[in-house]
Amino acid sequence: MLSGKDEKEARRGTIFGAYLKLLPVFLFLIPGMIAFALHQKYAGDGGFLPLLADGTPNADAAFPTLVAKILPAGVKGLVVCGILAALMSSLASLFNSSAMLFTIDFWKRLKPQTSEKSLVRIGQIATVVIVVLGILWIPIMRSVGNVLYNYLQDVQSVLAPGIAAAFLLGICWKRASAKGGMWGLLSGIIIGLTRLGAKVYYSNVSDAADNWFKAVFYDFNWLFFCGCMLVVCCLIVIIVSLCTKAPEPAKIRGLVFGTATEEQKAASRASWNHWDVIHTIIILSITVAFYIYFW
Repeated sequence: MLSGKDEKEARRGTIFGAYLKLLPVFLFLIPGMIAFALHQKYAGDGGFLPLLADGTPNADAAFPTLVAKILPAGVKGLVVCGILAALMSSLASLFNSSAMLFTIDFWKRLKPQTSEKSLVRIGQIATVVIVVLGILWIPIMRSVGNVLYNYLQDVQSVLAPGIAAAFLLGICWKRASAKGGMWGLLSGIIIGLTRLGAKVYYSNVSDAADNWFKAVFYDFNWLFFCGCMLVVCCLIVIIVSLCTKAPEPAKIRGLVFGTATEEQKAASRASWNHWDVIHTIIILSITVAFYIYFW
C-alpha cells in the first residue's frame, strides 16, 4: 500500500492483500482439522500424528505428516520442493532487508564517508549476526509455546498494538504529535518485551509465586492482553500529544482526516468505483462467515 503510486493503486493493493490474508484459513486451519480428524479415526492404531513427550499429538507435524502419509511420491516431491523454495525465498528477503536496513539507515548515517565496498562487507557481517541471533532465539520460541502457530499469534499480539495506535491516531487525529507517536511505539515495544520475558520466565519456573505481575503479563489471555495493550498505547499517544506542541497545519495538510482540501477530497472520491465496494463487501462477508463458523 505504501508503495502505490497513487490512492487508487494503494487501495486496490490493500484489497488484494486482504484476499491473500484470507488464505491462511485454508493453508493452516483446514489441513490441521483434516489431520486431527484422521488422528481421531486411527486412534486405536496408534494415531495418525506423532506424539509429544507428554502424550499429546504434535500439532506442528500436521502438515508434514499429511504430505508424508497421504500424497503420492511425485506430488510429495513437488510439495517439498515448493516448501523449500518458499523457505529460501523468505529467508533471503528477510536477511537482505535486515542487512540493508542496518547498513543504510544506521551505519551510513553515522559514517557517511564509508565506501561502497565497506558497506557491502558490513552488510555481510550484519547478515551473519542476524542468522546467529535467529538461531539463539529458537530456545525462546520453545519457551513461549509448544505450537508454532500459537507462538506466532502471541508474538504478533504484542508487536501490533503499539504500531496500530501510532498509525491510527496519526491519520485520524490532527492533534497527534510526532513525540506522541514515538512514545506510543516505545511503550508498545516495552510492554511487548515485558510480556515475552514473562512468558519465557514463568514457562521455565514451575514454583514461581503468584502476584499481580504474573497475573497481568503471563496468566492474562493473549487476546484480552492485546486489546488492553492497544488501549494503553492509544492513551499514551493522546497524553503525550496533548502535553507537547501540536504539529503545524501546513505540515499535516492532506495527511490527516479533517485536513484534506476540497481538491484532495474530490481526487479521493474519483479514485474508487463500484468494483472497490464489491470486493470490500466480499472480503468483509467472508471474514464474518469465518468468525461465525469457527466461533
